[in-house]
Amino acid sequence: MADIAPLTPLRYDLNRLKGGLASVVAPPYDVISPEERAALAAREPHNVVRLILPEGEGDAKYAHAADLVKAWQADGTLVRDNQPAFYRYDQTFVPPGGGGPAVTRRGFLALVRVVPFAERVVLPHERTLSGPKEDRLKLFRATRTNLSPGFMLYRDPRRELDGALDQAETLASFATEDGVTHALAKVTRPEAIRAIIAGLARSTLLIADGHHRYETALRYSQEVAAAHPQARGEGGETGGARREAGEHRFFMTFLANGDDPNLLVFPTHRHVHALPTFSFDELVRRARDFFAVTELEPGAQAEAILPALARAAATGPSVAAAAPDGRVAILTLRRDVDVSTHPTLGSRPAVLRRTGVTVLHAGILEHLLGITPEAQAAKTNLWYPQNAKASLSELRSGRGQVLFLMNATPVAEVREVAEAGEVMPQKSTFFYPKVLTGLAIHTLDPERLVALT
Repeated sequence: MADIAPLTPLRYDLNRLKGGLASVVAPPYDVISPEERAALAAREPHNVVRLILPEGEGDAKYAHAADLVKAWQADGTLVRDNQPAFYRYDQTFVPPGGGGPAVTRRGFLALVRVVPFAERVVLPHERTLSGPKEDRLKLFRATRTNLSPGFMLYRDPRRELDGALDQAETLASFATEDGVTHALAKVTRPEAIRAIIAGLARSTLLIADGHHRYETALRYSQEVAAAHPQARGEGGETGGARREAGEHRFFMTFLANGDDPNLLVFPTHRHVHALPTFSFDELVRRARDFFAVTELEPGAQAEAILPALARAAATGPSVAAAAPDGRVAILTLRRDVDVSTHPTLGSRPAVLRRTGVTVLHAGILEHLLGITPEAQAAKTNLWYPQNAKASLSELRSGRGQVLFLMNATPVAEVREVAEAGEVMPQKSTFFYPKVLTGLAIHTLDPERLVALT
């Protein structure tokens, strides 16, 4: 099953940071707008955004990031930890939308040995795009570092690892502008490390976020292995019971218990725009062949639509379609119709036809609106908002043609799809909050060995 190891990463020397760790961390690179990048870069000269979204034109920006990594090590901004450790990472937050109590999502940063998806140890659940992978691969090659952690879920229904994760020394605690409180702690006790490694060895790992980053790490690992076939540890073992492998064989990952009730998943909605022709009446009329249609009060707000959509999910996969003029219809896949006869949805495996995102993408976007899978992947006619209230307001102000509001995809459903060897459409899940970048940096030196006990 999963092969993990503690890190000996590069970390910011907190004694050199006037603003503490909060001044140098950043969200994942793929959710940072140009305006946010500028604000983060202005906050602290050594903010990690300068590495994950480096300045420069073309490939010169990757070389610039590499130069910064070297310079920050030389001046002592980034220092190597002196002992292997897991880094417990707690994020305390009020769920989006407010109205509920604060919850804490607990996990830890670790090294996960990269293996092909075919080995069924690391399980994807979404499709990926080629562009982001090429960009991240160039950054890997230039900096020889894994800057941004992935996010994976392990199985621990009895929460047997909680005790080991409690054995940690606090390093930093701070709040970010989104209201999330972050706490980083270091797990170094040998017995705790052994317990965590043994617990993960019993589980597969489900990618929650960072599919592109994991696939990039795997490709980079394969490239380095081919270029350094004689590197120590390249075969994975160095004799006896002790196994070792070069750092490039591992991907830095935030690991969280997929059975933790505080692990919340939120929906990502679909806002359709720029279709050559579109008629809401025609959409609803054609949908009736395979969907039960429930029309809500015209002008219904998100506070009314989302609970109604959640109730509809008890009957079957459902989406809410909202028109610019205020009309809203909930479309629920009918139980009295043989879905296998559907022109596009029928070709999908049964495990996918039970998910709302697949029903929307194959049964509505592709079949009814003519947005091909290729156009969906390229986001040709789609925006992917997370704030239902804001996107509904934008629609009714004249932006776009139709908004599809979604239910969240439960973790159990995501795992069922992944374990069946299938993948859902892109942006099928939204795990909040995002895991920050800059808490630790994993180097990728094939001559630096990671012990696998």
